[in-house]
Amino acid sequence: MTDKKLRQDALNYHADGKPGKIEVIPTKPTNTKRDLSLAYSPGVAEPCLEIAANVDEVYKYTAKGNLVAVISNGTAVLGLGDIGPEASKPVMEGKGILFKIFAGIDCFDLELNAKDPEVFIQTVKALEPTFGGINLEDIKAPECFEIERRLKAELKIPIMHDDQHGTAIISGAGLLNALKVVGKDISKVKLVVNGAGASAISCTRLFIALGATRANVVMLDSKGVITADRTDLDDSKKEFITQRSITTLSDAMKDADVFVGLSKADVVSVEMVQSMAANPIVFAMANPNPEIAYDLAIASRPDIIMATGRSDHPNQVNNVLGFPFIFRGALDVRATCINEEMKLAAVYAIASLAHEPVPEIVNVAYSQKNIVFGKEYILPKPMDPRLITTVAPAVAKAAIESGVARKPIIDWGAYNQELLGRLGDENKFMRLVMQRAKTNPKRVVFSEADTYKILKAAEIVKDDGLAIPILLGNREKILSMIKENNLDLEGVEIVDQMAEEEKRAEFAQRYFEKRQRKGVTLHDAKKIMRERNYFGCMMLEAGEADAMISGMTRNYPNTIRPALHIIGRDERVNKVTGMYIMLTKKGVLFFADATVNQRPTAEDLADITLLTAKAVENFNMIPRVAMLSYTNFGSTDGDTPRRVQKARDLVKQRRPDLIVDGDIQGNFALNQNLLEENFPFSELVGGPANVLIFPSLSAGNICYKILQELGAAEAIGPVLLGMNKPVHIVQLGSSVREIVNMVSIAVIDSQSRG
Repeated sequence: MTDKKLRQDALNYHADGKPGKIEVIPTKPTNTKRDLSLAYSPGVAEPCLEIAANVDEVYKYTAKGNLVAVISNGTAVLGLGDIGPEASKPVMEGKGILFKIFAGIDCFDLELNAKDPEVFIQTVKALEPTFGGINLEDIKAPECFEIERRLKAELKIPIMHDDQHGTAIISGAGLLNALKVVGKDISKVKLVVNGAGASAISCTRLFIALGATRANVVMLDSKGVITADRTDLDDSKKEFITQRSITTLSDAMKDADVFVGLSKADVVSVEMVQSMAANPIVFAMANPNPEIAYDLAIASRPDIIMATGRSDHPNQVNNVLGFPFIFRGALDVRATCINEEMKLAAVYAIASLAHEPVPEIVNVAYSQKNIVFGKEYILPKPMDPRLITTVAPAVAKAAIESGVARKPIIDWGAYNQELLGRLGDENKFMRLVMQRAKTNPKRVVFSEADTYKILKAAEIVKDDGLAIPILLGNREKILSMIKENNLDLEGVEIVDQMAEEEKRAEFAQRYFEKRQRKGVTLHDAKKIMRERNYFGCMMLEAGEADAMISGMTRNYPNTIRPALHIIGRDERVNKVTGMYIMLTKKGVLFFADATVNQRPTAEDLADITLLTAKAVENFNMIPRVAMLSYTNFGSTDGDTPRRVQKARDLVKQRRPDLIVDGDIQGNFALNQNLLEENFPFSELVGGPANVLIFPSLSAGNICYKILQELGAAEAIGPVLLGMNKPVHIVQLGSSVREIVNMVSIAVIDSQSRG
């Protein structure tokens, strides 16, 4: 994506719909007069009086215990410098989103018009009653050191300047593991730190706390090596004056064991890396471009261990591995601060996690068969679901042991379950799906490429590396729309079926051979191949594409018919079915069948269930299947419950290992308390269902559309199951986001077949 295009897309992302990225959502019912009388006057007086009598009750009756302020004055925003508090707000909103999606922490972002450190400190101090913790962000050095020191000393809630300590904690964990790989002692290694801002100084202090020797550290700022003859050094830089006779970065790199870069791109040369000691460790963390390009560094030294801040290379030093979980642990024990013991606990927890066997869900997300500790895996992956249950408890324990916890945890097993329950699966699911798609993008033909939404989705999947789009349709119209909408689709293949006479003839002959005993003549076949859905399916059938997306502008029957006629049903299955993936606040649900089979028989329902369960397993999830009815386990006689009961018996005969039960009503399938209280014998006791099998197309279709319209779920689909090749149909009028999601699913479908 060009810089100009990225700029416009980012502006559109933040401006479209509700401006910004966040909103406040009530957590209690507010629908009735009684609800409002409890939420506000007169009922609200009761918790007020309880808190007045015992101030700690604020944690029981308000959101304080799960609320963090992300606070900045905009003086050091990303690499943009002092751009002001208003201009920093998009970054602070984004940081709040990361807190929410990774650790379930709610945030308010506060941008202060306060460059004077004293004004900043006094303003933040006045906010202490509101927040359970404070994350300082993008405040320039050296003021940030004094601001954090004062606030930590004068407030009794967790405070951390993530620009300093987040990078330090993650790079510290990476350094410990890198040294373990090469067998070097941290107390003996020579370290070069290029950069002397807040992050670099905090990193170096932490490395020393981990065992590095101060005399072995050489630090450089923009003016050169920090030496005793410099007269322009502040107190924080004076900590790292070197006594060695070194004047340049090139000198410092000779025989160095470790390079840590927090400066700017391309300041390290190949010759510098080659001059380092055996088995050098290079953490080039300048963003977006490191101090030396990853490929260049790797090529220069086969024995190197390399880490960067980028996600497209191994060993990403990413602050999201730390700050959400550090605050999670601190909040959960009501810590009065985030002290050195807690930060070190986070370092060791993150480092130790990289030594553990990697869950299959992570291997799948990154399309690797077996990620193992070593040169290219010294830090956990950001998508690793174990981070919250590894880092947060370690931080909480350190808070308790160091005497700063006001609410010690007694039952650590229950605490782990609480941590897992804080995060819904809806966001995590699509992040993992997209990460997996990126590892092996497939050729996806878009059969309706003359619409803006399809072209925009094609641009996104190309730029994000999710898929290799092929645009099918009138070339002139497509090119005109690309130009008119300023889309970056350079190099993307455009196939105009009307201009492809030889190809149309070839496809018509193949289609005729498939359908000649179904009433189709060669003349009919030639005519049909002028239609894009038929031509696109033939491209897929002929191996000229790996998957196909359609349905944006045509009704469902007209979209699925070409796929059934050309691609056809997989011979290993008895039915084609349609599955919707519903992303809800309570997790991911899979609905079937809501699109293909109008009134399935018991045998059909069994086939639908088995197909859907297999698809869910392909996402590395354990299916828990509820076969729905208007009854519970034969409570009322009727055709539907009888069909469902028989279908369940057939499924158990073919897959005895599958967790499946029915006939059952929807509320009992999803409400564990209700189910266990009334039907303790059910296989679904122990966890809510995540697969819902509907007894008829109308029931499933009505249900998913109502949920979608009410905003209770985001639907992806229908995902066609049981086809010979990946053909997937988006809903009529789908959004760009829904199309991109569907493409990701199609790519994974193709990957799994490969």
